Amino acid sequence: MAQFEIFPLESTISPKWYIFKNLEIGKVYDSLPLKALEQCLPSEPNDRRGAPRWFSNRGMFALMFLKHYLNISDRKLIDRFNTDWSLQLFCHRPLAENEQIKDFNLLSRVRTYIAENSDLNQVQNILLKYWEEDIENTHVLSMDATCYESYIRYPTDVKLLWESVEWVYQKLIFKISKSLNIKRPRNKFIEQKRKQLVYNKLRRKSIKKGKARKKSLLYLLEKGLAQLQELLDTHPQIDLTTTHRTRIRTIKKVLQQQSHLFNNPTEKVKDRIVSLYKPYVRPIVRGKENKPVEFGLKAHMLQTGGIQYFDLLDFKAYNECKRLKISCTKHKLIFGSVLKLSADRIYHTNENRRYVTPRKIFTNFPKKGPVKLTKPEKTLQSILNKDRSTILEGSFGNHKNHYGLRKVKAVGVKNEKVWVFFGVMAANAKKIALNKASPPIQLAA
Repeated sequence: MAQFEIFPLESTISPKWYIFKNLEIGKVYDSLPLKALEQCLPSEPNDRRGAPRWFSNRGMFALMFLKHYLNISDRKLIDRFNTDWSLQLFCHRPLAENEQIKDFNLLSRVRTYIAENSDLNQVQNILLKYWEEDIENTHVLSMDATCYESYIRYPTDVKLLWESVEWVYQKLIFKISKSLNIKRPRNKFIEQKRKQLVYNKLRRKSIKKGKARKKSLLYLLEKGLAQLQELLDTHPQIDLTTTHRTRIRTIKKVLQQQSHLFNNPTEKVKDRIVSLYKPYVRPIVRGKENKPVEFGLKAHMLQTGGIQYFDLLDFKAYNECKRLKISCTKHKLIFGSVLKLSADRIYHTNENRRYVTPRKIFTNFPKKGPVKLTKPEKTLQSILNKDRSTILEGSFGNHKNHYGLRKVKAVGVKNEKVWVFFGVMAANAKKIALNKASPPIQLAA
């Protein structure tokens, strides 16, 4: 009599699949609607030429979640993927015994592809609709803003001007002169380089010395741009790349802004450039005691049932209190009407009060006039305040410490948004996966 086989040899499901489903990573996999998400990217044409893609649309989305769930670099994720069968099952891309991915820029290209070909609002709506049954207290909405900083050195005017000077002379003027076998234009770059090294070594950089450096660098940068233009005019065979032309336009704008600030130190400049290599990054004044200004994406975050999602993700320093009406509308489209609202003091404006009062939305806003709160209302306000200040504000630190959002290393406006988006959504997916077995806590309507 033949022995009963638990996993027949002809079975298409590997025993590893059952092990995978019982791991935490398998539970996170079950909390993601990857099949629905693959519709957010264009399907691969049948007549596509060249080497086949490593990952399908579903696999590319899965890679983005894995990147932030594991909180590792792009290079280490590829290394892990080559040796870890659970990651291969997560992405529906098992590797053969003698097969491995050697392209360590693959993840960066996948991120760029998703950034260029998908709508993050559509992706977010699919995720939230899929999680809706596992989210409690969907009638309660909390909101706050935070900044996810870009990976740039701390910007100062002297650093920015020196980077611009160095790029114009060393990357273009000197290289062009060498390739054309002509004498370099006369300038004082070498002398200023020595002075810059001396300035960089100073432990205390006084305002007077900083002003002197800015004056010298502004003159040198203006002269360098003029010499570069003269080279391009006299040698029309020089062909600059698109990247070079874009960088030159950025440097010209830096020169214009810094010259204006040098001559008018008390004035402010709109859309001020703080990074030569990430010119889209803007200073975001947050007013924190230890970090008054941050540089990166400002996110207006909403929270329902402990799950965070985005209302607005932008590099501009917008006023979040103006987003309350839009946020309530977005919540209504996904979860239904808002009955309870929690926000910090910046939202307690008369305009927002006029919006929530006729809609009978209970808020944590302090009452105006002689009206006093009852004891149950005070208790509910205390619960709303605690929910916002502990869970929502605490999630910002959780995202930055455990999901790769401490410093966003992607380059490009869309790429940085994709990085931050999947970091937050990976945190939500893990929370949903771990909370499914926990009994729900209901907050009375």
